[in-house]
Amino acid sequence: MDYIKTYKSFINSHYLSEGVRITTGVLLPAFLMNYFSLLSTGIVISLGALFVSITDSPGPIHHRRNGMLACIAAIFLVTLSAGFIAGSPVLLTLFLAVACFFFSMIGIYGARPTSIGTAAMIVLTLSFDPQLNLVTPLQVVQHSLYMVSGGLWYMCFSTLLYNFRPYRLAQQALGDCIQATAQYMLIRAEFYKKQVDYESTYKQVLQQQAVVQHKQNELSELLFKTRSIVKESTNVGRTLVMIYMDVADIFERIMMSHQQYSLLHAYFDETDILDDYYTIARELGNELYEVGIAVQSGEQSTSNGILLEHIHKTREKLDNLRLSYLKPDNIEGFISLRRILENIADLGERLNILHKYTTYDKSIKQKQIKEAGYEKLISSQQITPGLFIDNFTLKSDTFRHSLRVSIAIVVGYLVTQLFNIGHSYWVLLTIIVILKPAYSLTKQRNADRLLGTFAGIFIGIIILYFIKNETVLLVLLILFMAGAYTFMRTNYFIMVFLMTPYLILFYHLLNPTNFTILLKDRVVDTIIGSVIAFAASFFLFPAWEREKIKPLMVTMLAEVKGYFTLIANAFNGQMITRSEQQVGRRNALVALANLSDAFNRMLSEPKSQQKETETLHQFVVLNHMLTSYIATLSHYLQMKTIPYTSEEFVKVAEDIQKYFTNAIGILEGSDNLDTLISYKDSLRHLNERANNLLQKRKQELKDGLMESATRQSLFDLKSIVDQFNLIYNVAVDINKVSQSLAPTLN
Repeated sequence: MDYIKTYKSFINSHYLSEGVRITTGVLLPAFLMNYFSLLSTGIVISLGALFVSITDSPGPIHHRRNGMLACIAAIFLVTLSAGFIAGSPVLLTLFLAVACFFFSMIGIYGARPTSIGTAAMIVLTLSFDPQLNLVTPLQVVQHSLYMVSGGLWYMCFSTLLYNFRPYRLAQQALGDCIQATAQYMLIRAEFYKKQVDYESTYKQVLQQQAVVQHKQNELSELLFKTRSIVKESTNVGRTLVMIYMDVADIFERIMMSHQQYSLLHAYFDETDILDDYYTIARELGNELYEVGIAVQSGEQSTSNGILLEHIHKTREKLDNLRLSYLKPDNIEGFISLRRILENIADLGERLNILHKYTTYDKSIKQKQIKEAGYEKLISSQQITPGLFIDNFTLKSDTFRHSLRVSIAIVVGYLVTQLFNIGHSYWVLLTIIVILKPAYSLTKQRNADRLLGTFAGIFIGIIILYFIKNETVLLVLLILFMAGAYTFMRTNYFIMVFLMTPYLILFYHLLNPTNFTILLKDRVVDTIIGSVIAFAASFFLFPAWEREKIKPLMVTMLAEVKGYFTLIANAFNGQMITRSEQQVGRRNALVALANLSDAFNRMLSEPKSQQKETETLHQFVVLNHMLTSYIATLSHYLQMKTIPYTSEEFVKVAEDIQKYFTNAIGILEGSDNLDTLISYKDSLRHLNERANNLLQKRKQELKDGLMESATRQSLFDLKSIVDQFNLIYNVAVDINKVSQSLAPTLN
C-alpha cells in the first residue's frame, strides 16, 4: 500500500469534507448558546442540525436542499406528535409502529428518502428520553421548534458552503471515481502475474467493477443534474464533464483488456514478456490514481513519462521476441499480446489527455458535451403515491423490511419498558441503524456495532483515566466527532469505534458523576438492540438472496443481449451513435454490478440458504467476460476495423441472440425454447476466412517471411472473429449454466 497516496486521497476526499462540515454545523449552535448560558437549548438545536445532516449526501444542490427541507418537516411532525402522546403508552406504541413502518417504506423512492426516513426514526427514538422532561404543550412545541431551527441552520450553512465552492463536491466525487477505476486497473494487472489465483482475482475484479459502476452512477447524477455544470458556459463545469466522459471510456478500455489469460501463460511463461505487461499495467493504474488525486484536490497533474517509455520498450521487446520466439503454434498468442499492448498504448494517450484537462484549459469546446448525449446517462425516480401503494404486498422487499423494522422497534420498546432500562432510546437506536433490508448487511452491521462499541468504550476509559483537563477532552471530543462523521458513509465499524468515545466524553463533560452508569447502559442497550435486530432479520419475513437472484440474472441477460444486439447491428451496417453505445454499456454494467452484489451478499448468509454457489459464481464470471468481449467489439467498431462485408455477421449475431433468449427462457421456466445446435455453423464461414489467413501466415513464417501484408490483414480479421467466437462460446456456456441452475431457482 502506498501510504502517501492514501493520505492525499483521504485529505482531499469529500468524506473528510463532509465530516468537518457536519461537525462544524452541529457544534456551532451548542457553543453559541453555551456562551449565553443556554447549553441545554443549544444541544437540542445541534441535534436538529445533526439529524438533517444525515440527508445531506452528495448530489445536485437542489436535491440536497429539497431532501433537507423534507427532513426538517418530518422532524417537526415526529417530535410534535411524540411529545403530545407521550403520556399514553398505548398511543405511543401504536404511533411508534406506524411511523417506523411509514419511514421505512419511503425507501422505495431512493437513497435520499431512505436517509430522511432514518433521520425521522432516530428523532422518534430520542423522544423517549425522560431527560427531555416535556410536560406542557408549550414545552413540546418549543422543543420541536428548536429542532427545526437546528435543521434550518444546518441547511443554510451547507448551502452557503456550496455557493462558495460550487464545483468542489463534483471534483472530489470525480477524483474518487478515477481512483476507483485505477484500483480496478491494478487488480486486472494481477492476471499477468505467474501463478495467478484466477478465482480470487476474478472475485476482486467483480467487486471492484461494482464499486466503479456505483461511483459512476452517483457521479452522473451529480454532474448532469447540476445546472451550473452542464447548462451554463463555465470552463470548470465543461472540463469536469469532459474528464468524466474520458474516464468512462478508460474504464471500458480496461474491460477490453480481458483475454484468455491461461493461454497467454501457457504460451509465454517461459519468457518474461508477461512480467513487462504486469509492470506497465500497474504503472497505468498508478498514474491514473495520481490523476484522481489531482482532480480531487483541484491541482494540476503531469505525466512523469515513465509509462510511455515502458510501453515503447515493451513494444520493442515484443518485436524482438517475435523474431526469436514466434512459431506457427503460438501466433495467436502474439496476436493477443499485440492487441493488449495497443489497448494499453491507447490508455496511455488518454491519460495524457486527462493530465491536460487538470489544467482547466479554456480552449476546451462546449460542443463536445452536447455530442455526448449525457441526458441518456441519468435516471430519475418519480415520487408518486402509486409506487407506494403498489408495494403494499409481501412480495415487495421494502414492504417486508418495513414490517420487520416496525415489529422489532415495538418489541424493543416493550422490552425497555418491562425491564426499566435507563437509556432506553439506545436500544431503539441500535435496532434502527443495524436492521437493513438484506440479512447479510444486518449481520455485518451487527458485528461492526458490537465490536466498535466495545473497542470505543475501551478507548474512552483510557482517555478519561489519563486525561483530566476538560479543554483537552473537548478537543478530543471534536476530533472523534469529526472522524465518526467522516466514515459515516464508508466504514460503519470505524464510525462506531470513533462515535462511542465521542459520546462518552460528551456525557462525561455534561455529567461526570453518572459515568459508570452510562458505560453500563451503553453496553447493555447495544447488546439488547443487536439481539433484537439480528433475530428480526432471521425470523421476520427474511429476505434471502437466493429468492431474489433469479430476476437479477434475467435482467443481466436481457441487458447484455441488448448491448450485444446494439453493437452487432452496427457491424451489420446499421448506424448507432456513441451515446447509444454508452447507454448500452452502462445498462449492462449496472445489471452486472447488481447481480455481483447480490451474489456476494448470499455468501454471507447461513449455509442452509446457499445453494449452487459455485455455479452461480460461474454465471457471474461468464457475464463479466461477456460484457468485456462486447466492449472490445464496440472498440473495433469505433476504430472502423471491419475488414470484409457486413452481411457475414448477420447469421452469427442472430444465433448468439437466440442463445441469450433461450437462457432467459430457461431461467423463467418457459416451455417455448429453441433447439439449439452446439456446432457453430454460423461461425464456420468467418472462421474459415480467419483460418485461411492464419495458415497462410504460418507458411510465411516457415519460409522466414516476418513482415507481409497478410500480417495486418490477419490481425484485423482475427481480432474481430475471435471476439464473436468468444461471445458465442460464453453464450453457449451461459445456457448450460442456466439449465443447471433453473431447478434450484424455480
